[in-house]
Amino acid sequence: MTNIGIAGLGAVGSQLLYRLKSRDDINKLVVYDSDYSKLNKHTRKQLQKIEVSPSPRIEQGDIDVLFLCTPSGQHLEYAHRAARQGISTISASDRISDVIGILSLGDLARENHCTMIAGVGFSPGLTCVLSSFASESFDVVDEIHIAKDGTGGPACARQHHRAMKRPSLDWRDGKWVRRPGGSGRELVWFPEPVGGADCYRAALPDAALLQPLFPQVSRITARLSATRQDRFTSWLPMLTPPHNDGGIGAVRVEVRGQLNNRRETRVLGVAAPPSTLSAIVGEAALPYIQASNFYGAGGLASLVPAEEYVNKIRRNGVRIFEFDGIPSF
Repeated sequence: MTNIGIAGLGAVGSQLLYRLKSRDDINKLVVYDSDYSKLNKHTRKQLQKIEVSPSPRIEQGDIDVLFLCTPSGQHLEYAHRAARQGISTISASDRISDVIGILSLGDLARENHCTMIAGVGFSPGLTCVLSSFASESFDVVDEIHIAKDGTGGPACARQHHRAMKRPSLDWRDGKWVRRPGGSGRELVWFPEPVGGADCYRAALPDAALLQPLFPQVSRITARLSATRQDRFTSWLPMLTPPHNDGGIGAVRVEVRGQLNNRRETRVLGVAAPPSTLSAIVGEAALPYIQASNFYGAGGLASLVPAEEYVNKIRRNGVRIFEFDGIPSF
């Protein structure tokens, strides 16, 4: 039996709590959020295994695994504190500084026998596993290209806004390349109902998580969908308050390489509410971090067997599409 902590009860954290509270392998769920109104809501519905806490309880030693669902920018501090206490951590942040910072905690995690997993969400997270899964169809993988559409809750919308004005992080021909956010327009076709959307370079961490797994790949890029208003107002404060939930979003993974001396391309995609998918991705990762003898820091694709994990989330209702928009399995 495991004691689980959830820091942050926004769009992702609340859905994750809903999914975890019925699991028989969890002894206790400790939930925390700086917004007391969210805590009070769960206090009214409190089940025996749920404890509402005014702090993340990291230093008290009664948490085995900590889910970080707080707004981006806060995850590295919590993850560092958790690593010092030997608490394994699953972070849903898609902010480059959070992801790279958590990856740098590998030595501390090994010293304290815990596992730190960065970028466990819609993208990165699901996109990394789909990239690994698609790569199994090739003899040699040359390029990986990620695209993302849509946002979850308010914190995700704010991070989307920030990412559009900051330089991208791409891997190209053996080195990291930074290019202006909002450049590199590309029409990308996502699964329906999203369809086609213009996507642009942005500050996305997918390449930082995939490059260690594919060191011989020549190009790894990630793009974010945006409207004309998104691009031209990215340098300003958000003009309208963020929505509670952004509705349907989508991700697309394109892997290029060689198979039997032929040039091949495989494209996979998923369309679903990002907050819901992030909660499914996080919950599905929990058994692997519980059973893992891997101590250190990495991305989701470094921890889970790609095909097994894809089949697991498919059983949880995730529909994965091939490039022609028809469900493949």
